[in-house]
Amino acid sequence: MKIFQCQACDQPVTFEATGCESCARRLGYTCAVHEVSALEPQGFSAHPLMGGAQVFHAYADPGRRYRLCNNALSEACNWLVPEDSPDIFCTACRHNRVVPDLSRGWNLTRWRQIEAAKRRLFYSLLRLELPLATRAQYTDGLAFDFLVDPSESFAGGPPVLTGHINGLITMNIAEADDVERERRRILFGEHYRTLLGHFRHEIGHYFWYLLVLNSPTWEPFRALFGDERLNYVQSLQDHYAKGAPADWEESYVSAYATAHPWEDFAETFAHYLHIVDTVETASTFELHVRPRLRHGTQAPTVIDFDPYNTLDLDRLIAAWLPLTYAINSLSHSMGQPALYPFKLTPTVIAKLAFVHERIYASRTGTLPDAGEAGAEMLRAVILGLRQKVAAPTG
Repeated sequence: MKIFQCQACDQPVTFEATGCESCARRLGYTCAVHEVSALEPQGFSAHPLMGGAQVFHAYADPGRRYRLCNNALSEACNWLVPEDSPDIFCTACRHNRVVPDLSRGWNLTRWRQIEAAKRRLFYSLLRLELPLATRAQYTDGLAFDFLVDPSESFAGGPPVLTGHINGLITMNIAEADDVERERRRILFGEHYRTLLGHFRHEIGHYFWYLLVLNSPTWEPFRALFGDERLNYVQSLQDHYAKGAPADWEESYVSAYATAHPWEDFAETFAHYLHIVDTVETASTFELHVRPRLRHGTQAPTVIDFDPYNTLDLDRLIAAWLPLTYAINSLSHSMGQPALYPFKLTPTVIAKLAFVHERIYASRTGTLPDAGEAGAEMLRAVILGLRQKVAAPTG
């Protein structure tokens, strides 16, 4: 994510900020221009459901007037809604189907944290221009249920599991509790168990339906990820009973990706979002990365491009590899584990190239130039996997 500034006084502000610490102006996020904007009051709305709501002039988008999202009343959202929109919720919040009982303070605290992570997810999806239909627009449109475990609400019943089915993403709000999330991270052996990581994984399942299911890409998908027709429930049971194969790091971005081709795609999609968003942050700081190795390159890797509008995957990976070496080294220096404890092998990069191609095909209707090295790698991996499948077994 990029750096944001108050347009009125140039004070740097965060993506989640609702007010400028320097000039005290109200702030809000405008999807149309992907900016946190300083606001000036401009009277009140005549919206039938938002009558009396304040209307603002947004410095970042002076041609329109905006209202605050209705979830601003719960201090759970800082996004803006165009004054002439029929919606009372912003682009991100209108996908919510169920939210917890907000009269309970702990639920409200957790939900606010979850919404903050979800808005970071939507920032990436909007920057990538991916389709985002609501349930009001389409039967299997994207929706979120944020639920409380029955044990916490004293209602009884099975625990709430985070997951996706037919466009509906369900999340247990207990994931917003640091202690509970750490317990589950250790229990399931998931190095990158964060709220944002969960959202990026589950949205990967949703976009498998949109970008792969109805596209003419079955052959390369199955060559790279495997046959998705494998029994999903049995595959998960086998994974939890036996664990990942010993050599899983050569072909998968995570151990969980080995469970089933659907999980492999979702994990790869999540890592694609990790990479793009982090590289954008690095590009905002115009980082120059050059490890001082005895036989290393003399020229630094200069990260000064917009990864959300980069057709060449090679350039993205060329920035990501030295960047993660640097940030993992910095994290170790602070006594913390590696920030990105994952390995991008040629097979994993080929899978990332597939995700990259599907996203850009959705945006433009054509495949991007993934770079000759990336294209050659993709061809080589697919050929190698075909030969492996065709080889006789003993």
